[in-house]
Amino acid sequence: MGRFDRWAVLAALLFTRAALAHGDHEHIAEGEATSEDPIDTILWLHMILMGFAFGIIFPLGMVLGITRSRWHVPVQIVGTIIAVLAYFLGHAHKGRQFATNIHASFATSLMLMLVVQVVLGVYLKLHLSKGIHGRIRRFFVLAHSLVGKVMPVVSWVQMLFGGIAALGFCRGDHLGQCAAHFIMGSAFIAYGILLTVVLMVGQYWLRRTGRSQEFFDSLVIALWGCINTFTEHRWGTDWVHNDLEHTAMGIIWWCAGLLGIWMSRKRNGRPKRNLIPGIVIFFTGYAMSSHPQTLMISSMVHSVFGYTLMAAGVTRIIEISFVLKDRSTLSPDGSDPNSFQYLPPFLLYASGFLFMGATEEQMQLLNDAGVSHVAYVLILYSMAFILFLFVHILLHIYAAHAWPESMKVKPNPQARSATESGADRPKARRAPSSVSFLNTNGGLLNGHARSASEAQQVQDAEAFELQGLISEDDEEEVETPKVPHPMGPQKATDEENPLIGKDT
Repeated sequence: MGRFDRWAVLAALLFTRAALAHGDHEHIAEGEATSEDPIDTILWLHMILMGFAFGIIFPLGMVLGITRSRWHVPVQIVGTIIAVLAYFLGHAHKGRQFATNIHASFATSLMLMLVVQVVLGVYLKLHLSKGIHGRIRRFFVLAHSLVGKVMPVVSWVQMLFGGIAALGFCRGDHLGQCAAHFIMGSAFIAYGILLTVVLMVGQYWLRRTGRSQEFFDSLVIALWGCINTFTEHRWGTDWVHNDLEHTAMGIIWWCAGLLGIWMSRKRNGRPKRNLIPGIVIFFTGYAMSSHPQTLMISSMVHSVFGYTLMAAGVTRIIEISFVLKDRSTLSPDGSDPNSFQYLPPFLLYASGFLFMGATEEQMQLLNDAGVSHVAYVLILYSMAFILFLFVHILLHIYAAHAWPESMKVKPNPQARSATESGADRPKARRAPSSVSFLNTNGGLLNGHARSASEAQQVQDAEAFELQGLISEDDEEEVETPKVPHPMGPQKATDEENPLIGKDT
């Protein structure tokens, strides 16, 4: 047996042992998804470390990579080490055992994405540019960027699968409604995240598209409505439970979405705000708040979810109509939004968590445990607050690198008013022409987004011009040239110097 064959057999034995340790199906009762054993410490460590790596470190590394920060590589290395350690911990636990589930199957795809991302990162870090490497490097850069941006979404799905597998939910007759709750809840959260991104850092991009935000919102609503219309009921079978309400909700979505798309432009083709997405959100919340449920706690949670979604729609309408008054933003770069503008996206976060936490099996579990709907709703709102905070932290890191304070035109300390410095103070030199497209507030005219090269040129021009400016201390040292007296060097008379009294 050659050396390669021995390594292959050893690797096969290790992976076989890991697979056996991951699921000891002998302890699982017939027809059950999990065993009666509790979740042990190793499995808890697996969940905590995986959530920390894929939920916090890798999204942070993604933002640092977009901004080309020097901390991108160290952060991703730390996340990779933690993820690999947590992966093997997930196969080494001795507590609760699980039947074949989607979380275990999907883990292979997620780890494969991580391996691809690491390999691409190492290759790009070598800076190979000669020969064929120079021709394929740009494709590797594109692939590395694409995988890095897709990974947070895939990680979110895998974490949801992990929670479902840990509790043995979403099987048999519960699969349909369970999938609907988690898909729709995630969609509300994703919509809230997109609203937050556009609000904080996406105004320049939105202006370049030449379309209003409601165009994209209405387009997604229309597409989702078409999907909901034909998937909420198995056509050809009897209408049961809430099939009719779900199908009617899909119909109103694509009808209203088409109207929102049409109303998102003026007659001259310029973008125009409209209230259709906010109205659709409001009616969706109204429908969800009155959904008939079998358990009291389920009815209360669904009611709070519906009211929260209705509040998101109402606040969105108020924001467009009364806060923005049909404008796209209050500040050109979106750096100073009105405090009211944070409400619609946050309420969408909360709506998503409430809907994901309102499945039949979850409600039955809480009902059996005697947990009140008030405590449960507060916990779900707490999760919304934490996610909202984390998204804001990531956007702040991006904005701090993309538009640092040093790139803004700072007021010249010598350009003082006549009241402060006197009318005889020499005039400050004119600002360089390279920054003439900036207005007095430091914003960009005509929605022009400054590129990295332009920003560097502005900074270099400012540094060059400032070197020629004379400081106040230098001005005091410069002597004013004396004009000789027409009568020669003699004492000033009282007429020539009125400040000298006659008695002196």
